[in-house]
Amino acid sequence: MTTRTPTVSYPVMEHFCTLQGEGFHTGKAAYFIRLGGCDVGCVWCDVKDSWDADAHPQMTVAEIVTIASAHAGRIAVITGGEPAMHDLTPLCDALHAAGFATHIETSGAHPLSGKLDWVTLSPKKFKAPLPDPIDQADELKIVLFNQSDFAWGEQYAALVAPGCKLYLQPEWSKKDIITPLIIEYIKQHPQWQLSLQTHKYINIP
Repeated sequence: MTTRTPTVSYPVMEHFCTLQGEGFHTGKAAYFIRLGGCDVGCVWCDVKDSWDADAHPQMTVAEIVTIASAHAGRIAVITGGEPAMHDLTPLCDALHAAGFATHIETSGAHPLSGKLDWVTLSPKKFKAPLPDPIDQADELKIVLFNQSDFAWGEQYAALVAPGCKLYLQPEWSKKDIITPLIIEYIKQHPQWQLSLQTHKYINIP
């Protein structure tokens, strides 16, 4: 018997309507779907509760899309955790059918699945990204925790497609130290842009 898409389920840590706070789409209305499960293990992760997929309730595709559709915005951001650990094809198909553009925020450590309209690649030192997500990235977001991360980020900037947007973003706990360094770096390397976690500055999810 074939599984019907509406009955496919995912571990959902949280889901909410807000403004995208980072990167190219900053300031746009978006519905965030944060899936549980992550094996990357960033020491500075601000959503460590998302790592254990079994700790979060399962929601069917139909439930997710119905709740998301109650809001006017038509960008759905699939995040985590590491959302690429899941087969996102049923979720992306249903979101597209409901008129959503599908965005993903991923470390690239797992193959991508589903039709994705925007891929934010944020590689991590703890588990290297695969070639395919690097090739598909629409924007590269390097989170800087210390000065050595500049050189590390340049390694991935050399691998993404020519049209990929390049962003440097301070890790939140180090923002007062790292942000001035990023500003000076971008002055010398103008192919990069500054990304701030604006949602944290204005105190929204």
